Amino acid sequence: MVDAASGARLVHDGHCDERVTPASTFNIAVSLMGYDSGILHDAHSPSLPFKPGYIDWNPDWRETTDPTSWIRNSTVWYAQQVTANLGARRFQQYLNSFGYGNLDATGDPGKDNGLTMSWIESSLKISPAEQTAFLRKIVNRQLPLSAHAYDMTARITALGTLPNGWKIHGKTGTASPVLANGRDDERRSYGWFVGWATKDGRTVVFSRLVLQDKQDRAAGPATKDAFLRDLPAQLDAL
Repeated sequence: MVDAASGARLVHDGHCDERVTPASTFNIAVSLMGYDSGILHDAHSPSLPFKPGYIDWNPDWRETTDPTSWIRNSTVWYAQQVTANLGARRFQQYLNSFGYGNLDATGDPGKDNGLTMSWIESSLKISPAEQTAFLRKIVNRQLPLSAHAYDMTARITALGTLPNGWKIHGKTGTASPVLANGRDDERRSYGWFVGWATKDGRTVVFSRLVLQDKQDRAAGPATKDAFLRDLPAQLDAL
């Protein structure tokens, strides 16, 4: 956890410089790209229909989706529609301007899928420390983006207000580690929860990454819930 204004480290625990796949936390970046480029319009437009052939292992993804439900459900195909409309050149330009992780949008070797899969257990990787650095740029509006992109991304990532008055914005991510043989680790999952909290003019950014044994519940939402249980006491102690 980092103070957004000063960059002062408030909480630091574990391997915060280890890069892994961003998974659906990358949707924050895709939202900024989409609204800045005009591909996304507002909280409910464009509303896109599900089509056969889209990634659909989550039943929530088999329905018409708008920006708000995309972020809520981590709908992979919706993000892929945004990045496909951007095109590879502009997608890479945004990554570079964001300074996002290792900047590697090449995707899986030999598959030419970087534009639609690089952030899902593939070439693009980011550490918890780099996540908080990226989030600081967002809340301080230090990226070369339109005000609309910042405003709408904040709106669709809003998660409500804690009992102690801090307003929370955030995004989960769930993914499997990739083994040396290129296969997914079927025993363990990464759980991400990243975002920011604001109260009385002060903002802190946070990034939590957990590697855990696979459970019935997705690791990202489980990480979010555990983090939010502890967060009020941590914020009160600042």
